[in-house]
Amino acid sequence: MNEVDLIELLTSVVHLGASDLHLTVDAPPLVRLNGDLTPLGESALGVDACRNSVLAVLTENQRSRLEHEWELDFALQVDGLGRFRGNAHYCRGALEATFRHIPHHIPELAELGHGPAVERICELQRGLVLVTGVTGSGKSTTLAAMVKHISQRLAGVIITIEDPIEFVFANARSIIKQRQVGSDTRSFAEALRHALRQDPDVILVGELRDTETISATVTAAETGHLVLGTLHTIDAPKAIDRLVDAFSPEQQPQIIAQLANALEAIVSQRLLPGESGGRQVLATEILAANTAVRATIRERRWEQIVGLIEIGAKDGMRTFDESLAELYLTRQISKEQAIANARDKTRFENMLRMQTERKRGVLW
Repeated sequence: MNEVDLIELLTSVVHLGASDLHLTVDAPPLVRLNGDLTPLGESALGVDACRNSVLAVLTENQRSRLEHEWELDFALQVDGLGRFRGNAHYCRGALEATFRHIPHHIPELAELGHGPAVERICELQRGLVLVTGVTGSGKSTTLAAMVKHISQRLAGVIITIEDPIEFVFANARSIIKQRQVGSDTRSFAEALRHALRQDPDVILVGELRDTETISATVTAAETGHLVLGTLHTIDAPKAIDRLVDAFSPEQQPQIIAQLANALEAIVSQRLLPGESGGRQVLATEILAANTAVRATIRERRWEQIVGLIEIGAKDGMRTFDESLAELYLTRQISKEQAIANARDKTRFENMLRMQTERKRGVLW
């Protein structure tokens, strides 16, 4: 393929309801639709076509950053289509890119598949709340829905620190100040330090990428603010382990003590193919930091966290396996998907069998 009309390709993304567009050399343009990659046409992209299509949508400043850093996260606003989060990168010396569509409409938490427990988390006044999951699991959308929910109920100041800005918020009861790393501030950590002097009630940190950002985020949560952030981990226990493991051994006792005091909740999520083959379905694990959880963090007994989640229903907690069982029993996902994503497959199958029998009245 000699030339690429990027706007035409992004139009296809929106019209198909796809989430991502991939521009890769020696492959046709690909979109991610319901979790699977689908080609747009048969012609493979050449090196020049791929490079030119990416550079055409970058500003001079963005091109300079890409030239010096070899990686670039950016936002692209296309009239009539909406907003896209872009990532430009090199692969075997060739410039390639990925674009993710950011819907104009920020959904309600219930629309995404979250229950009342997540709404209650949004009502917290202080502490650290993490939304975790792998890439493409909907973390940013959940965070946006949480900010929307908070802003409609709180008369306060919400500051977001993002790289790049994805969803664009409208002020509701709260005023929302969105700051983009690279254009509004130099770094997450720098923005966090200054955010504490900007009279915030809620701070959103787009991603906890490094020790400096993690440290500043936890400190902000300790000072009496509600701080929301994302982390790339598969479940709640791994999130705590990842935060602690980011620090050197001599620094870990301090971050463990801070986490035990500041952490309020972790919402871990996955998007799974729906049983009907249509849209993806959300599975969640929710950890609420009660007294037992805080003691477990202080004593570094991560292996006990899953057990505490299992017995923490009164605090709004639930495991991935409980979420998967509910999705299967309500016919939203297949049994194969439920078992494939279960933490303990044998135990999960036994739980499914008992719940199915109970539902049929065998045990009553």
